[in-house]
Amino acid sequence: MTETSLPDAVERALDAHEAFERVDDGYALSTSVFETTVTATPADEPKDGRVRVSVTLPTLDAAVEGETVAPVVEDGWFETLERRLVDVFTVAKTETYEAPVVERTGRTVTVVLTYDAWDAKTGVADAKALAEFVEGTFAQGIIPGYTYRGPARELLENAQSRGQ
Repeated sequence: MTETSLPDAVERALDAHEAFERVDDGYALSTSVFETTVTATPADEPKDGRVRVSVTLPTLDAAVEGETVAPVVEDGWFETLERRLVDVFTVAKTETYEAPVVERTGRTVTVVLTYDAWDAKTGVADAKALAEFVEGTFAQGIIPGYTYRGPARELLENAQSRGQ
């Protein structure tokens, strides 16, 4: 194992990274509109740790303001999100990971990504890239014609302001 044991190596890398801030249950990604939590646990040698990224998204119906999204549209949106997230690890340097877990409960979708960090700094950079991929994938799934609220509205406003 490296000269420091986990969670120390990954924890120090998260503390040093400007996009992460310590919260009660791990580290939050401050650059995302969605609740993102990163945690790490010790891993077998020679890895620096096992990293878990959890991103909480609203369902399409929860993101839409002033109307109810038809169940068939909601289901199709969710299935498309799941299919798109299969490729999430293509943006990471890690090659040792579990299949993404995408669960819908009520008005919330939780995406959990678990992988091995062979190097703490690279593992933390992967955490940011993975969370941003999830956010971008959600943004791609925004369906025109609805009025959005919360983080979905913020994503749209950010995109519009950058486009000007």
